[in-house]
Amino acid sequence: MQKNLVIVESPAKAKTIEKFLGKDFKVLSSYGHIRDLKKKEFSIDVKKDFKPDYEIPADKKALVSTLKAEAKSAETVWLASDEDREGEAIAWHLYEVLKLKPENTKRIVFHEITKSAILKAIERPRDIDLNLVNAQQARRILDRIVGFELSPVLWRKVKPALSAGRVQSVAVRLIVEREREIHAFKTEAAYRVTAIFLVPDTDGKSVEMKAELTRRIKTKEEARAFLEACQGATFTIEDITTRPVKKTPPAPFTTSTLQQEAARKLGYTVAQTMMLAQRLYESGFITYMRTDSVNLSDFATIGSKEAIIKMMGENYVHPRHFETKTKGAQEAHEAIRPTYMENQSIEGSAQEKKLYDLIWKRTIASQMADAELEKTTATISISGNKDVFTATGEVIKFDGFLHVYRESYDDDNEQEDESRLLPPLKKGQRLEYGPIIATERFTQRPPRYTEASLVRKLEELGIGRPSTYAPTISTIQQREYVEKGNKDGEERLFNVLTLRENHIKDENHTEITGAEKAKLFPTDTGIVVNDFLTEYFPNILDYNFTASVEKEFDEIAEGEAQWTSIMKTFYDKFHPSVENTLAIKTEHKVGERILGEDPVSGKPVSVKIGRFGPVAQIGTADDEEKPRFAQMKKGQSMETITLEEALELFKLPRTLGEYEGKTVSVGVGRFGPYVLHNKVYVSLPKAADPMTITLEEAEQLILEKRQKEMERHLKKFEEEPELEILNGPYGPYITYKGSNYKIPKDIVPQDLTLKSCLELIKVQNEKEPGTTKKKKTAPKKK
Repeated sequence: MQKNLVIVESPAKAKTIEKFLGKDFKVLSSYGHIRDLKKKEFSIDVKKDFKPDYEIPADKKALVSTLKAEAKSAETVWLASDEDREGEAIAWHLYEVLKLKPENTKRIVFHEITKSAILKAIERPRDIDLNLVNAQQARRILDRIVGFELSPVLWRKVKPALSAGRVQSVAVRLIVEREREIHAFKTEAAYRVTAIFLVPDTDGKSVEMKAELTRRIKTKEEARAFLEACQGATFTIEDITTRPVKKTPPAPFTTSTLQQEAARKLGYTVAQTMMLAQRLYESGFITYMRTDSVNLSDFATIGSKEAIIKMMGENYVHPRHFETKTKGAQEAHEAIRPTYMENQSIEGSAQEKKLYDLIWKRTIASQMADAELEKTTATISISGNKDVFTATGEVIKFDGFLHVYRESYDDDNEQEDESRLLPPLKKGQRLEYGPIIATERFTQRPPRYTEASLVRKLEELGIGRPSTYAPTISTIQQREYVEKGNKDGEERLFNVLTLRENHIKDENHTEITGAEKAKLFPTDTGIVVNDFLTEYFPNILDYNFTASVEKEFDEIAEGEAQWTSIMKTFYDKFHPSVENTLAIKTEHKVGERILGEDPVSGKPVSVKIGRFGPVAQIGTADDEEKPRFAQMKKGQSMETITLEEALELFKLPRTLGEYEGKTVSVGVGRFGPYVLHNKVYVSLPKAADPMTITLEEAEQLILEKRQKEMERHLKKFEEEPELEILNGPYGPYITYKGSNYKIPKDIVPQDLTLKSCLELIKVQNEKEPGTTKKKKTAPKKK
């Protein structure tokens, strides 16, 4: 009989823990939840206090049987899933499904996978916390109610196969609202004036000192007048102030701040960061990675102090205690930190090493001394003028935590580099000026969200929790409500006035502005769904409502509220609004926008969400003649497309001419623009425009496709038309009756006869009886 059985939720975690426990312990993994709400059914009995109907998925049944047998033969079962609500629920499901008994079942928790933490947890077991379980169940059930009741409304009113979610819908709303802010934003111009003064350095040699006018000038006329006033003016140092400045290190990482900083510094997506952090945690390198606490244990602060003294010296040490400011911070464990501060590096993949290095630096920096700087500001007066220039310089007196770590920020605006020392200056000193330049600058529109800045915004609003950020952002992209992409900048003219040697030069220059990388853009489907839900279900899309639901989950977790009563209050308001919305009949399809009339037919031209995405339409369903449809081009939006742009789409398909006696046409389909010749579709390259492509260019594309096809088809056999030797991405193979067969590397494919092909097929079928690998065929691009 096995003495102890430990059950964790992941095999990697099981492997690490097994190293720390002796032969009396067997460690197995549940591979996450072993049961959940039924996938294709509502699975909640509303009339019976929202009783959930759980099932064991088919792919978990064999695992459950194994765990049952192992638990039955063990003296003690230790449930060691993660120390959060999700982990508590996993432990509870295991307890229920495996029919464990309270006298021989123990729940243990730890926030780092180290020998001391595991052994300490075993010394201090506890019971399953049903309040935490109920908080997780409440979230799961409320989200199931929203998803299952709202999605059919979207199918009926917007488009089939859409789905809605409580937190996801609010995240989409943030992105849609930001997009509208950007479109509504009116840029304002103003002139920024900078002057270069020539000042003697310590050795008497003239050096340049840059200074800036303390205000922006609104018009070109005012800027010119200011420069004219400077022509005969005297510039004098009016005041010099030098003050010490201290910079304090940021707090250790929480889930949210780690996701943000890994995005800025390493370019990782939120999901990628969590996957790597999970691996680091399960390997015992870092503490638990789902936390909104910034607290560090005494063990961590002592370890940090020792590491800092060893590497940098006593003067770099400054132990600190950080307090969590996030509303409703729920977890009792620590910030994300290395398990052992003396380990500056680890073994692992390149990405794991980079993320660990970031966590180590942030943790060690939080326990280091402030950076001490000295900031000097010189105020320069202009004779006969109220305006003043200021020159600033900054010198680091003691680098402190900056020795190891500098925090990054989203959408950093172009900042002046102040980390330079000003030349020696005296009050009353007259300055010789070089060029004075007035440059036209423009106000910046709000930036689109990155994954990192969206996480920060959700956290600010109190929406979601550490475990929900990554899946929320992944889901809204998978559902094609939001897409991550780049935007090319646009060329813009700006004016520069330069005063040099008493002469003002007026020049226009160009710059590229508005270029963006890896930003979140709402799709037309996302905008239409958001507008519909905002109109008919304002509560679900309300930021305060979503945040207050999170608070209610916290109250359930603390044992201060009953989850069933919270569900009832929500459902009694929500369900009637679903039924009322389904009953509403609208004249136009949701999201449809009338652009005007077609000048040829006189029929209305509109844009709407079609079966495969946004389309333009001429005519209506009530007309005798069927309406005409045209797929909208990538980059076009239903909100901004004009009547002229929509009519342009109907010029496709267009005929280019004839080739080999067959018509060549170009059109746009579900998968993008294409050339069609003799019933064969050829996709257009990204750079090609279907409106301007020539017959000669289309012929070249047709020939290139034929060449690729010839290279793909290596050999056929007339006597067996179902058998063919093809060249695939992984090398040559035989395809026969819908199945694929490998060709050994030492055989030349062209040398194979029909007989030898059939022998290879027979040998492979005997090795793997009853298994066939179905041939994957790419869908035709139309």
